[in-house]
Amino acid sequence: QVQLVESGGGLVQAGGSLRLSCAASGRTFSNYVMGWFRQAAGKEREFVAALSWSGASTYYADSVKGRFTISRDNAKNTVYLQMNRLKPEDAAVYSCAAKRRYGLRSSEYEYDSWGQGTQVTVSS
Repeated sequence: QVQLVESGGGLVQAGGSLRLSCAASGRTFSNYVMGWFRQAAGKEREFVAALSWSGASTYYADSVKGRFTISRDNAKNTVYLQMNRLKPEDAAVYSCAAKRRYGLRSSEYEYDSWGQGTQVTVSS
């Protein structure tokens, strides 16, 4: 399995931007499909975005499409989530996840490794 550590969370005003990072170690990062999930207080974890091994294919939840961008730098073993035009409803703990098997998936059960998460707070 790969070990994942997120960073970049914080407090931002509605309409603002944040970039989250997820650093991977332990296995060949480029062999993994990467995803971002979030969990707001009192709610179920939900899918945000996923990215293929090469970075050529992406998949987004409808709620973030057009505002968030997932990307990766395989040389740095890092995946990013650029979040623009943030809304109060985007506030959550954001976690990155990795899966070995091919295919961009929104189900958390498809993912093998998880980070601890980073808090994003959006003030209105």
